[in-house]
Amino acid sequence: MPKQKTHKGTKKRFRLTATGKVKHRQAGTSHLAFRMSAKRSRNLRGTTTLAKAMEKSIHRALNGYSN
Repeated sequence: MPKQKTHKGTKKRFRLTATGKVKHRQAGTSHLAFRMSAKRSRNLRGTTTLAKAMEKSIHRALNGYSN
């Protein structure tokens, strides 16, 4: 049987923490930001953890490797 490959698109967008949580950059910050309020764009800065429901699929796509 061949090995399970890491999904490269997922690897570029997500990182696993030591406890197994998934960190990601928030969407909606790249362009068209002038339409957003300052409060909204300020709150979108930085990284957040992914919802618990999506963690399993990200772990499977990363195949245990995060960077």
